[in-house]
Amino acid sequence: MSKGLLSKKMALEYSPFLKSHKNILILECFSRLMDGIGPWLSLPDDDTKEGNIRKELRKLAILSYKNAVKPNTSDMILWHSNKISQPLVEAGFLAQSFLRAPDIWNQLDIITKNRYLDCFKEIRKIKPPFNNCLLFIGIVECFFMEIDYFPDKERIFNITNQINRWYIGDGWYSDGKYFSMNYYNSYVIHPMFIDMLEIMEKHNMKVPINSTIAIRRMQRYNIFLERLISPEGTFPAFGRSIIYRLAAFHSLAVSILKYGLPEPLTNGQVRSGLTKIIYNMFNITENFNNKGFLNLGFVGHQVNIANSYSTSGSTYLTSLIFLPLGLPSNHSFWVDPPQLWTSKKAWTGKQFPIDNHIFHDSI
Repeated sequence: MSKGLLSKKMALEYSPFLKSHKNILILECFSRLMDGIGPWLSLPDDDTKEGNIRKELRKLAILSYKNAVKPNTSDMILWHSNKISQPLVEAGFLAQSFLRAPDIWNQLDIITKNRYLDCFKEIRKIKPPFNNCLLFIGIVECFFMEIDYFPDKERIFNITNQINRWYIGDGWYSDGKYFSMNYYNSYVIHPMFIDMLEIMEKHNMKVPINSTIAIRRMQRYNIFLERLISPEGTFPAFGRSIIYRLAAFHSLAVSILKYGLPEPLTNGQVRSGLTKIIYNMFNITENFNNKGFLNLGFVGHQVNIANSYSTSGSTYLTSLIFLPLGLPSNHSFWVDPPQLWTSKKAWTGKQFPIDNHIFHDSI
């Protein structure tokens, strides 16, 4: 993409139920990848092998950000359409990538910045579904607030107020009027809701709930996520959008990066559990096609499980598992001794902590 060649070289794959514009697929791939690896790209330069790779990839990422909004290039992203709302979702992930890696935004030239602002303003014309998609509008407006660019504060408050109304207890939000058992609390709801609340508080806006309580809710949810890691290092494939693969652990990855882990979880057990899952999932070669791009699937190539809105670009949300790479190499998450995760303890007859639900939200 840094050379404007991604749309020409990427092998395109769509859900059997969908025929989409290829530049929507490119938008999905790019926005979701950058949202996951931005904190790693933002680490300080060093002379290690990894540091040299990171420095080079950062240069390519900045060029890619430019090409994504540069007119008359094959990789210019399709940002708006009268027929589809997918650009709204991806604008949210891109805005979140800038919030997670502000130095990347700061390294863009003024022409490129203005192009992004114009594209993000176009998103305001799209009417979102009445579910987690509200957050994608909200995070774009919060990005405007963070850079002091005419945010719609009323819209920001209304969205956070609505998300808060969807809280049903014990760490779970419904995704709209009705509860669905899936991973959207992790994919989007907890991480993006908290980002919005924190920005609102930073800019002295009224909030429907303070971020401390919202983080507490997410940490309760994270305890469920960790217990979903089986003794073998797998997790259940239920709910829609399971082609997002490891994005199911997005809220856990955010907590590792920004807030630390809730008791009784430890760095050693969570790192060990997530590492085992990553190994099990990507030890299967069919995850990638012969050009090296992700296939539709959960573990391998499984087109039949793709939802009607899915493309192979959608699968790059799995990159959110890489958020902890934004921590320095000497952080306790990386250096603490490995430990057994909860289900591994439970199914090998070892002592493990009892689980207790949250009785109320007040702190």
